[in-house]
Amino acid sequence: MTIKDIGPDPQSFDLEHATLENPNYRSVAWSGKYLQLTLMSIPPGEDIGLEAHPETDQFLRLDAGRGRVQMGPSRDQLDFDREVEDGWAILVPAGSWHNVTNIGNEPMRLYAVYAPVHHAPGRVQATADDAEQEEEAGKDEPPSWSVQPAEQPPDEHA
Repeated sequence: MTIKDIGPDPQSFDLEHATLENPNYRSVAWSGKYLQLTLMSIPPGEDIGLEAHPETDQFLRLDAGRGRVQMGPSRDQLDFDREVEDGWAILVPAGSWHNVTNIGNEPMRLYAVYAPVHHAPGRVQATADDAEQEEEAGKDEPPSWSVQPAEQPPDEHA
């Protein structure tokens, strides 16, 4: 199943099926004015990457695999530490340092909802390295029609 990000127009699709079929590190599935949906696939032993979004709340849900979520007020103080699996939700408050590591033997499939919009519409990044390179090159910016905080500090990555 291929999902085409049609921007802020109405959209409907089988989210669980799309998440389970997504082979990419990140695929932006829908970009609205205030929030965004991405699909993710994390190989065994790999992780999303320790980061903090100062002005972005996130909702993540696992549809396959097992993971370990860590969160906290600083990169050196990740005092929230839980194992999660298929069907579990992860709620990341803005400003929290967080990471999700695949601790299973199969790809961990999940989706993430960002508010505000965080990525370029329709962006597909096959690997975490691709995502990092595009972010550093300024190729993964929210669209101009999305609503962003007046002053948004940059994301932080460990």
